[in-house]
Amino acid sequence: MIRTSGLTRHFTVKKRTVEAVRGLDLTVDEGELVALLGPNGAGKSTTLRMLTTLLRPTSGTAEVAGRDVTRDPRGVRARIGYIGQGNGAGHSQRARDELLSQGRAYGMTVAAARARADELVGSLDLGAVADRVVSSLSGGQRRRLDIAMGLIHAPELLFLDEPSTGLDPQNRANLAEHVRRLRAEQGTTMVLTTHYLEEADQLAERVVVIDHGRVIADDTPARLKAAHAGDRITLEFDHEQEAERAEARALGIAEGAQTERTGTRLEIRIDGGARLTPKLLRGFDEAHIPVASVEVARPTLDDVFLNLTGRSLREESAGAGTQERAA
Repeated sequence: MIRTSGLTRHFTVKKRTVEAVRGLDLTVDEGELVALLGPNGAGKSTTLRMLTTLLRPTSGTAEVAGRDVTRDPRGVRARIGYIGQGNGAGHSQRARDELLSQGRAYGMTVAAARARADELVGSLDLGAVADRVVSSLSGGQRRRLDIAMGLIHAPELLFLDEPSTGLDPQNRANLAEHVRRLRAEQGTTMVLTTHYLEEADQLAERVVVIDHGRVIADDTPARLKAAHAGDRITLEFDHEQEAERAEARALGIAEGAQTERTGTRLEIRIDGGARLTPKLLRGFDEAHIPVASVEVARPTLDDVFLNLTGRSLREESAGAGTQERAA
């Protein structure tokens, strides 16, 4: 469904060249749900804009749904759906009318557009608000309407650019459930960007990490976490000397472990930490090192990103005024 080779996009900002995307190679197969992760300014939204023909590449090639984004942008647009970060519906229009207008814009007959709108209103739980003015809808209802507008012409490929931004946790969970249901029922290929790591972990079967305009990791969430971030064992002691002795003991027991000691706290990071913890505790007991508390945490995608880039994606997502958005 997507194949890029050397895809590149440069911008000129205040007489300075900004390399938003640098020689990006990416493939997405039919039926996949792929999440693009990266900090602000990493190039993920710029990549989506090129793949959806909203931006022309500086160099490189991209085929989307079998059409070249530069030579046949009309062909690409006819085969994709795109849900951007803002609300796409006119605030003074009724929700159902917006769906009909969107369908007609794609060349559907009035009857076909109406039938498809009715189908999406039902599947996305919009029946109670379909005849209300868009400005009266809640944030979650507007995002579901945006998804319906993106799906009105039954696209082969759907792009979602941070679809749950600004939604409360309940509406984010509801939106995720709708995405799962639509994919299960229609088999639509999906590419999404998100700053919500749990969303990517739960929805995507592949995660592509982009930094400085390049792909730096591409695999399933489980494999990325296993390869780039081990379990974290956090131990508390009553005295700093006990933490120091425990660190030396732990390095003797857990080969390849990474440790960090701060005062009476000792943090150990290693793959398979949950299985290793009983052995560590037995070792501390044999060495007469009393442990005040222990906690084991499984790795997250943010741990993966921190390991790969030295930055936390959660912290990056809180920033504003980024190069990418300025571009």
